Amino acid sequence: MKLRTKYLLFVIILHLVALVLSWLIFEQNRLLFIFSEVFIIISIIIAWGLYLQLIQPLKTLTQGLDAIKDRDFNVKFLPTGKKEVDQLIDVYNQMIDQLRTERTLQEQQHFFLEKLIYTSPTGIIILDYDNNIQQINPRASQILSVDEKSLLHHSFDQLPQHFVKHIENLKSGDTKTIKLNGANTYKLQRSHFIDRGFSRDFIMIEELTAEILTAEKNAYGKVIRMMAHEVNNTIGPVNSIIQTALNLDDLWNGHHADALKDALQVALDRNQNLNLFMRNFADLVRLPEANKKLIDLNKLLLSVSKLMAIKAAEKNVKLELSIAEDAFYILADEQQMEQALINIVKNAIEAIEDKGFVQFSTGTNPRQLLITDNGQGISTEQNELLFSPFYTTKKDGQGIGLTLVREILGNHGFEFSLQTGADGLTIFCIQFNN
Repeated sequence: MKLRTKYLLFVIILHLVALVLSWLIFEQNRLLFIFSEVFIIISIIIAWGLYLQLIQPLKTLTQGLDAIKDRDFNVKFLPTGKKEVDQLIDVYNQMIDQLRTERTLQEQQHFFLEKLIYTSPTGIIILDYDNNIQQINPRASQILSVDEKSLLHHSFDQLPQHFVKHIENLKSGDTKTIKLNGANTYKLQRSHFIDRGFSRDFIMIEELTAEILTAEKNAYGKVIRMMAHEVNNTIGPVNSIIQTALNLDDLWNGHHADALKDALQVALDRNQNLNLFMRNFADLVRLPEANKKLIDLNKLLLSVSKLMAIKAAEKNVKLELSIAEDAFYILADEQQMEQALINIVKNAIEAIEDKGFVQFSTGTNPRQLLITDNGQGISTEQNELLFSPFYTTKKDGQGIGLTLVREILGNHGFEFSLQTGADGLTIFCIQFNN
């Protein structure tokens, strides 16, 4: 039963009892009876006035509670002139002002957070309470090469598998650095936040490729320059002495020193090979800026296939061209692109033990070049180290071929990947953004 109902019931019963008692007590004295009845009527009027004063703040309070329940923080009340009610109204108005300020601040913070997530250079995936994807920002979509709408409200198992296997093993607070396709390096971090009393996870994907490449280049560049300086300072004088000795006929007349002379010639040749070896490393550091011009990629592929035909024939490798007859124009430095393609094809041919193929194929949607071979393939361990300076699987390799390819394609802004598929074919993919 409501409070006002109880109050009305109490007042009615009380006055009915007073009316009956006045009748019984003053039944013989009409004047006193009339006086008592007037008194009861005045009491009723006063009780009704008190009732109205009691109900008014309750109505005000009820309207305020309804406004708060509807999240309408614009409803305020004017003073009534009654002290108790005005105190209640003043407290309510202060509370509404504070709630409105807090909501405005919260909305601003929420808008800022949404904007920050949307424009962040770090990929962000926010999960709901059931670990389904609730939100994914554009950078994450770009890194994962997926459509945002196709993943919403689905389990993160729907993400590309090469990411899923790393994400599912991450615990909240853990960080992991991974290298994919032999070229791109990413940092994965999983964390959580509290939403309405429950924990929710989110995943951040940060690409570290550019930073790591810069750090690597600075490191190996310094080492190569130091090595080249020391080797050249040593080889130059030594070669000069050996050549002078070999050219002095008087030194060899009358002596049986053919073996020594041959040994000096071998030493001279080895020094020349060492000088060439260091020059190859130095070229990697001194790679000039790409002189980009509009070139026909198909024409360049034909030239490279003719150049590598003899080396391919030595291992019974067939070079196949699956390109359109129309020109395929790209904006690139022709000499640098030719050097990169030669290194890629050379590695593909060397990966084939005996008999096989290397296929060139171009596509316009997306604009890309695929160089496919059926060689030995790349293991998971090798995939982690590909394009790393000085890493090689060849006995006589220097480990700069793929590094040079990486530098050239990076200077052009072309994205690339190298991986072996489930069918055993190894594909070097170059994507052109112009």
